[in-house]
Amino acid sequence: MHWTLTGALALLLAGCSPALNWRTVALPEAGLTITLPCKPDQATRTVELAGAPVALAMVGCDADGATFAVSHAALADPAQVGTALTHWRAAVLARLGPQAAASAADTPYTPRGALPLPQSLRTVAQGQRADGAAVTAQAVWFARAAGPEVRLFHAVVYSQKPRPEVAEQFFAGLALP
Repeated sequence: MHWTLTGALALLLAGCSPALNWRTVALPEAGLTITLPCKPDQATRTVELAGAPVALAMVGCDADGATFAVSHAALADPAQVGTALTHWRAAVLARLGPQAAASAADTPYTPRGALPLPQSLRTVAQGQRADGAAVTAQAVWFARAAGPEVRLFHAVVYSQKPRPEVAEQFFAGLALP
């Protein structure tokens, strides 16, 4: 009987998985390692940043009622890095509606290995999803020199309510070599 209960308990525990199953994901083309709480999907699309088209690569997933995403792009003109980061932040907030820009709270954000720029920010903003549902965006923008180019980065956690402890763990997992 004892062995049966022990075996049943072991099977039950093996079947349980945490809502946030953090794992390290390397993005070699970006020179970045990230930590995500779920298996990521990937996509690339062309967008305009600072007046120039760039290939924007995205990695993200949904877990425990939140969306986690990291995007990056190479910018050919290093002189445009500040303008591009500002443009990117404004575009993200605009997609969340006018209340997002009004509610945005910024703090400086420069992870180890990133360029020390005034446009490198951590932002928390309240907005709306496309379906009208309330959403909190906890996001960072930063850049690093990569040979003759500058690589721009954006990481974000979207959730119904602020989850600072989850965002902190996610942002702590962003590592430049």
